[in-house]
Amino acid sequence: MSDFRRLPDLAGRAVGGSVVAANDESFAERENLINPAAPVFSPGTFGHKGQVYDGWETRRRREPGHDWAMVRLGMPGVVRGVVVDTAFFTGNFPPQASVEACSAEGYPGPAELERAAWVEIVPRSPLRGDAAHPFDVDAERRFTHVRLRIFPDGGVARLRVHGEPVADPRLLAGLPVDLAALENGGMVEDCSNMFYSSPNNLIAPGQATVMGEGWETARRRDDGNDWVLVRLAAPGVARLAELDTTHFKGNAPGAAALSGIDARVAAPGDEAAWTPLLDRTRLQPDTRHRFPLAGGHEVTHVRLDVYPDGGMARFRLFGELTPDGRLALERRWSGHA
Repeated sequence: MSDFRRLPDLAGRAVGGSVVAANDESFAERENLINPAAPVFSPGTFGHKGQVYDGWETRRRREPGHDWAMVRLGMPGVVRGVVVDTAFFTGNFPPQASVEACSAEGYPGPAELERAAWVEIVPRSPLRGDAAHPFDVDAERRFTHVRLRIFPDGGVARLRVHGEPVADPRLLAGLPVDLAALENGGMVEDCSNMFYSSPNNLIAPGQATVMGEGWETARRRDDGNDWVLVRLAAPGVARLAELDTTHFKGNAPGAAALSGIDARVAAPGDEAAWTPLLDRTRLQPDTRHRFPLAGGHEVTHVRLDVYPDGGMARFRLFGELTPDGRLALERRWSGHA
């Protein structure tokens, strides 16, 4: 089993995912499937549909067939693994499930998606009650939608679709680009510490609404500092950095610095090859900081250093793709289309 769960959830509501259709949701709403929060359960809480479940639950079937739910990925990309989580569903979980995926142009509705070319990425597999079931996926293609099938009926708490976002270069042509953004293909490759939350949150779409949607490290008790290494969506020239400490008040970093490297020329491990993009600069708590960057250097990776530790909500790096960067993005997209 690969460690695919360190990759972002392409389907999560927090990144724009949506459950566009389900054939049935008699007991619990389909939208719960992609809730970014962990499922919860309170025994003895009954509504007009019975016991309240934090998941998607269908009726008991009295005829042949099976149930399904269709999800539009918030970030289209290459799927590396899927988690089907039946947390708290014990006497009402589906015995089996499978997952399919497709790649659709534009913004199709459910009826159009029914006619799409679906590919099975997780074969029909057994499930247990109240358990998370991870499945590796081996499909080197860019997908926009997935469909969960359950056999024959029952409840699933969460569906996670982990993978690598692949941006459509046609949507970025001629525009300023957030070179670090997850949805454009940026990725956190390494970090010094992620005690409280994932560094992938830094480059997620949208604004953080609470502290837990950012990246926060443990308190340091030495003379070092924490850092994050981001592989950019494609080679580019960074012009403006946004360091957002929103919601971090007593735990924001005191300062930050940025440096860049072209990994086609020198390895990220070569400390002497890093070029400063932003000198160590003081930060304020609960503040969206924007800093112009000097130098005009072409880079493929950027390191964000925070001093000495703390939390940050979002990191944006605006600039332009170089000709090589545009070509790399086009090749990546066409190779997975």
